[in-house]
Amino acid sequence: MYKKLRGTVPRPHLHRPQTPPLTLMTVSALPLAPQRSSNSSSTSPTPSTPTSSSPGPPPTHPSPSWTSQSPSQEVQLRNGTVAFQTWKNPPPPIYMQFYFFNVTNPEEVLNGGKPFVEEKGPYTYREYKPKENVTFLDDGQKVSAVTTKTYVFVPELSNGDPETDLIRTVNIPVVTLMNMVRYSSVQILLLKALLIAERAGIFTTRTVHKLLWGYKDPVLSAIHFLEKDVDDYFGLYYKMNKTDDGEYVFLTGQKSYKNFTTIVEWRGNNSLDWWTTDACNMINGTDGTSFHPLITKNETLLFFSSDLCRSLYANFEQELSVKGIPVLRFVPPSEIFANITVNPENAGFCVPAGNCLGSGLLNVSTCKQGAPIILSSPHFYQADQKYIDDIEGMHPDKANHETFLDINSLTGLLVRAAKRVQINVYIEPIAGFDQTETIQTLVFPVMYLNESVLIDNASAAKLNSMLLQSKVVTVIPFMIMGLGILFGLIFVILVCTNRNEINEASEAERTPLLKPS
Repeated sequence: MYKKLRGTVPRPHLHRPQTPPLTLMTVSALPLAPQRSSNSSSTSPTPSTPTSSSPGPPPTHPSPSWTSQSPSQEVQLRNGTVAFQTWKNPPPPIYMQFYFFNVTNPEEVLNGGKPFVEEKGPYTYREYKPKENVTFLDDGQKVSAVTTKTYVFVPELSNGDPETDLIRTVNIPVVTLMNMVRYSSVQILLLKALLIAERAGIFTTRTVHKLLWGYKDPVLSAIHFLEKDVDDYFGLYYKMNKTDDGEYVFLTGQKSYKNFTTIVEWRGNNSLDWWTTDACNMINGTDGTSFHPLITKNETLLFFSSDLCRSLYANFEQELSVKGIPVLRFVPPSEIFANITVNPENAGFCVPAGNCLGSGLLNVSTCKQGAPIILSSPHFYQADQKYIDDIEGMHPDKANHETFLDINSLTGLLVRAAKRVQINVYIEPIAGFDQTETIQTLVFPVMYLNESVLIDNASAAKLNSMLLQSKVVTVIPFMIMGLGILFGLIFVILVCTNRNEINEASEAERTPLLKPS
């Protein structure tokens, strides 16, 4: 009944067999791409929620031994290498922090007023993401795998209790359904009657836990009775715990170290089909968790993000030190999400073609089953000032809201990183729905996340030791060469000094003691 979507939010055109026809519940923040469960039925009505107990510490890994062979030789995805073990089971702890925006003046917003929001959080979860179903292909030149993500709540790193903290925010299922039926007068009447019966509106109040991991929505439940493809549960991370985002095929680095962990396929395809140009549909680089060794400052690092439904890149910004480890910081430039007037190459991300947003935003409705989801950096960092001014409570800050990668250039290891993404909902007046008649057209912030990793002390000590050994091994030949040159100079000086002494000897001293008669 509610399957046709027209207008500013286009109907998706996915052709992937794993993706259900309509899954409002798969709208999420970091793992925003449609995902499948690796250990449970995809049709289960019970949302998978984080456990309170840890699945255990990750396995320890041997320290790198690149003193006997170069990083380009050691960094390959093959059994027995440190690179393979680290890639398969990342040892540094990964944390996912969720921040929600609580709306404090919903009635004023419905009457055309400016929204006031207050930030709540963080709600912190330990994230485990081992590679599973690892299979080597093409004589070891490629390897396929899925990354199963598991989240465990960490109360001591959180500010609040997700089970009890209430958040008033945009009712994403209702706004999505309004957009989907907006051009059918019959469906508008049916949906209006359903919203009145269920007392559902533009805003809803739920606990953080339900907003993240799922709750049974009364409106979706009524539609589910008629359309079984529509799940009656909704959550930003519903069915995202203990799941993966599909199978990847990577290059192992066997032929060239620069191809280390480069993605060649995702879900059986070597390109996307969501965007309107071939360049925008390309799958480039790695998955952002590993990079090749011997990185230089003038490189552009490429990586693909399934949650953002596109490839990205990062440029060198500055040299830093993390726990004594020298790193190069790379950051995605603002031009990645710039308006086409600033970066014409972004025209392919305008959906439908020609329907372009301002700088700092990405419309991902085409890969989110039609939900009017707009992604940005937290607090609209690097976005047009208009979006910041439209919402009271936005305070963009580079230190807290920028995505960055701190990489050791010799090994290519990710020493510290933060991936920061904000979920917004596009709301506007929709004819036929009284609730939206006087509302402003807004990109409304719902929540943002900070997925971060920092090398642990034990791994940092091992890496520092390896780097020191590498420096020593590199310096020893030059030390020997230097000593050789020094001894050579001393020898030359001694020879020259001896010659001078001979030349300065007196004539008498040079006269033979025995003269011929």
